[in-house]
Amino acid sequence: MSALPIFGTLHGGPQLSEAPAGTAPRSPLPGVALRVAVLADVPQLEALMAPYVQTGDLLPRSNYDLCRHIKEYVVAEGPAGEVIGCGSLKVYSRDLAELAALAVREDWQRAGVGGALLAALIAEARAHGLAEVLALTRKPAFFLKVGFAPAEREHFPLKVWADCNRCPRQTCCDEVAVVLRL
Repeated sequence: MSALPIFGTLHGGPQLSEAPAGTAPRSPLPGVALRVAVLADVPQLEALMAPYVQTGDLLPRSNYDLCRHIKEYVVAEGPAGEVIGCGSLKVYSRDLAELAALAVREDWQRAGVGGALLAALIAEARAHGLAEVLALTRKPAFFLKVGFAPAEREHFPLKVWADCNRCPRQTCCDEVAVVLRL
């Protein structure tokens, strides 16, 4: 994925389209583009996620984990090249992936960046031919307004086995499972 402009809609939210070759990205958010994360982004990802880890809205991710899974991340890049948002698509099987680590810098919230990241990750899931995408979140309304439906985490044993069983909040989890059938 190259840098992508943010425009269009997905169930009322932003969707992405690649700008024609040789042209500048078109965007209702001037200077904002989406791209695949690279290792050089890791320090900015850590800084972006830190306030959300402190509030419990995101689980902590070590520098090692970010480096190891960097290819799963998409970042929103601001006008000065700074990372202003991120999200990841964690594939569990040929049918299922999780949208995780969705975060937008506070001064860019409610500007369409989170919706654009979500749309890009959903488009990637569709391109992989996945059947459904889940998210575990403390902000279910964000996902429900674009077509996700409430779900029980027990319906996703691969997710539970891979992550929940070793999560520090396993016994006191307050996240809500939502799913989008593709």
